Amino acid sequence: MRLLPLTAILSIVTLSFCAQKEAPSPAPLPDPVTPTTPTTPATDTVKKLVWSDEFDTGSTPDTTKWTYNIGTGNNGWGNNEAQYYTSDANNARIENGSLIIEARKESKGGKNYTSARLLTQGKASWTYGRMEIRAKLPKGVGTWPAIWMLGDNITTAGWPACGEIDIMEHVGKEQNVINWSTHSKLNNWTLGTQRTNKATIDGVSTAFHIYKIEWSKDFIQFFVDGQLYYTSPNEGKGTDYYPFNAKQFLILNFAVGGNMGGNTIDDSIFPCRMEVDYVRVYQ
Repeated sequence: MRLLPLTAILSIVTLSFCAQKEAPSPAPLPDPVTPTTPTTPATDTVKKLVWSDEFDTGSTPDTTKWTYNIGTGNNGWGNNEAQYYTSDANNARIENGSLIIEARKESKGGKNYTSARLLTQGKASWTYGRMEIRAKLPKGVGTWPAIWMLGDNITTAGWPACGEIDIMEHVGKEQNVINWSTHSKLNNWTLGTQRTNKATIDGVSTAFHIYKIEWSKDFIQFFVDGQLYYTSPNEGKGTDYYPFNAKQFLILNFAVGGNMGGNTIDDSIFPCRMEVDYVRVYQ
């Protein structure tokens, strides 16, 4: 890579993160389907816990495990999102054994809402394994919580070539509908070619559910509470289709509005929260 001034490097990194899910508007998702019977990978019995956060100590997220994205990003983090991300305890804290990511109706940095986006980038990343997150989601029109992953090489390859795994996405305008997707250079939402599915899961905002992927060189399987809902396969067409043979880091965030969350935001719901009981990684 050519040597660039520090300000230019920072701009490139910011644009790389914000390039994901740029306009045009996403193609419609397929109709919900009936879940399939789970298939347990052959290596399942030998997977061991290699990383976790139980959120049972301290009052704020562990900075040895998590960092933050701060601000408005480029074009609302590439999605026209309406929030300003902070590292303030009002927006991200530990409470009663859970991580609380709270969106609030307050002005900051030219935005009318604040929230938080935590990531393990630079702290921990993995290739293959089981990622398991127990969470309770916010409710209300305009909410857009997500549990997802991006490739470590995003700062050089950019999005979507780095690969994105959406372990869970939910928008308040479609209450109880959970979305799963993978994005790559040639299979992504800007082209309408993303590998994706959605289904209705009762009570995602009133109870905790376990969102899980089983990730291997051959496929990524998406589960809720042990039930398999979708499989994104490696068809052997190369990394432009399946870049998921390299390290990815985890992201937990709660966006407001945006391309997927919608332009309508119900201000009466704020403050509202996403609660994460634990994050566990097995390999």
